[in-house]
Amino acid sequence: MKLHKEGWSIIFSTAVFALGVVFIFKLLGASELVQFIVAGVMVGFWLFITQFFRVPSREINNIKGQITCPSDGKVVVIEKVHEPEYFKDERIQVSIFMSPLNVHVQWTPMAGLIKYAAYHAGKYLVAWHPKSSTENERTTIVVESPKGEVLFRQIAGAVARRIKYYVQPGDMVESGQEIGFIKFGSRIDVFLPLDAEVHVELDEVVKGRETLLATLKE
Repeated sequence: MKLHKEGWSIIFSTAVFALGVVFIFKLLGASELVQFIVAGVMVGFWLFITQFFRVPSREINNIKGQITCPSDGKVVVIEKVHEPEYFKDERIQVSIFMSPLNVHVQWTPMAGLIKYAAYHAGKYLVAWHPKSSTENERTTIVVESPKGEVLFRQIAGAVARRIKYYVQPGDMVESGQEIGFIKFGSRIDVFLPLDAEVHVELDEVVKGRETLLATLKE
């Protein structure tokens, strides 16, 4: 287990803030009991912030045609929709909601060529809002393999307002390669071909890089 580079400055700032609060209570002459309680609360707060940026060590699925989950979280949508930005046709959408307690790293769902990568400024509707996929701040990334293309979208929410992605069109990526990070969690949408076999169910808790999301047909 390691900490993600996106969290270093926030973790340090939180530590300085926590120490400052404890020092202020000491200067104010608070009793030892109060100082102990405040210190405990600040340590808990620091640990809570730090866990947002943990990066677990996991095995990578490299089987051609298989799509792994690009993030941790819970499956909240499985439905046929019209994808208006890149495919401009009907696709199967699978959405994964990340709570504040989930790992917030995103990984590529399959190996291939990055065909499209775009950032869109937008609103900060709650992540489960039906329009968050098209109106919130988001990125759209498309990976092409010999078996087809898969689009996945990082979506900001009411709290998560810092999306990072690390690829550009033309890049070659491996399955399970780190591709982005959403600070403080939100939602990932994956758009699959209509003939893809989906292996997850609604309300299922999934793990990025590990849980098999779908299989592309030949």
